Amino acid sequence: MQDNRTEHGFGDLTRRTTLQVGFSGFLGLGLADVLAGRSSAAPRLSRGRVRSVVLVFLTGAPAHQDMWDLKPEGPSSTRGEFRPVATNVPGVEIGPHMPGMARLADKYAIVRSMRHSLPSHELGTHRMLTGINKEPPGATHMASRNDWPCFSAGLQYLRPNDEGRPQGIMLPTYLNNGYGFCGQTAGFLGADYDPWHVIKDPNSKNFHVDELKFRPGLSVGRVTERRRLLQSIDAQRETLAGSQQVSDLSRRMQQAHNILVDGVLRDSFDIAREPDETRDRYGRHMFGQSMLLARRLVESEMPIVQVNVGHMNTWDTHANNFNRLESDLLPPFEKGLSSLVTDLSDRGLLDETLIVVTGEFGRTPKINKDAGRDHWSRVFSAVFIGGGIQGGQVIGASDKMASDPVTRAYYPADMGATIYSALGLDPSSQVVDRLRRPHQLNKGEVIAPLYGTG
Repeated sequence: MQDNRTEHGFGDLTRRTTLQVGFSGFLGLGLADVLAGRSSAAPRLSRGRVRSVVLVFLTGAPAHQDMWDLKPEGPSSTRGEFRPVATNVPGVEIGPHMPGMARLADKYAIVRSMRHSLPSHELGTHRMLTGINKEPPGATHMASRNDWPCFSAGLQYLRPNDEGRPQGIMLPTYLNNGYGFCGQTAGFLGADYDPWHVIKDPNSKNFHVDELKFRPGLSVGRVTERRRLLQSIDAQRETLAGSQQVSDLSRRMQQAHNILVDGVLRDSFDIAREPDETRDRYGRHMFGQSMLLARRLVESEMPIVQVNVGHMNTWDTHANNFNRLESDLLPPFEKGLSSLVTDLSDRGLLDETLIVVTGEFGRTPKINKDAGRDHWSRVFSAVFIGGGIQGGQVIGASDKMASDPVTRAYYPADMGATIYSALGLDPSSQVVDRLRRPHQLNKGEVIAPLYGTG
């Protein structure tokens, strides 16, 4: 395996990372492995109100009170250095270093009363990326097959794609701290339902996904001819051996073939086709180009795209919180996100695309001695954009110090129910783990005020 070290602003992608993420089935380990058994007997469900969900995950937990829920009247020990600015919606204010998002407030809703009980990066990530309020038995702070399945795995299980396409892609990083963070795989459903992880920087020169690129001398026609020959050989083998394993292998090879010759999916990763002006508008950095890649995947009707804003705990501002937000974190984040929202709106795709922006929790009201904020999960904010939601509103409220909800609290399971429902899945659907034990996929409630009800 080659060393794919890539330099970027959010952390390095190294050979070690590649090895750590190997069990998840990211692009680079071979499609036959990734696609092993990607079928399900679950019935197809109706299409929801959206075609795609883009989950923008701010790993490390951003300071909600410096971005989405500022408290300018609070004491100096908590209110911080930033003051709120007006948006294009009267009465809705956000932090001062997101001018692009301030101009788009009519297209999103801020939920200011998110909450859960564990201010731990690993466990909070597990909850927010899978939509659970409590870890399943056997799950720890390290990724394992005891974890709850991520959103794309739930979709893959309940509504698999007949053509062998994945139902979810995670990019451009794999969250790890020497061990993988929970919530990035199919967990107890097994590797058959893992999403694809594209662990490459789209801003790097000559970015491409190897498994979607033909080797020299190959073409769609030649690959199809080879597949037909293999089908003939497999048919003879199956006749002789009557082996289910042979049948399974044939199915996996056919799925791998389908993905390789899928021109739409292959073209969506060809980010070099974008005009320089467009690429500049998103920002020539890993996050900006990842958001541009997310737009291209939405255009190819990829159901779930997760974009990690950082390598691991990037937004963990225990020290120098305000300088880091103003100089390093917010500029690329808001440039990429506002460009994505604008592009989807201009192309008529925003109503059928739900964008969810969140971290694993929030940060402490009290500013510490290092001008930072520490871990806090008792209240934080999440932002929902497009997807038929009622924009230009604030849902829920925190107290005067942004320390606790003073209205109804919403939990990770509620966010998960909202995502599943938007995609047309019943959140209460049953899934069966590798040991044939049934589980209710999600136990939350849709955040009804997003749609003007409740």
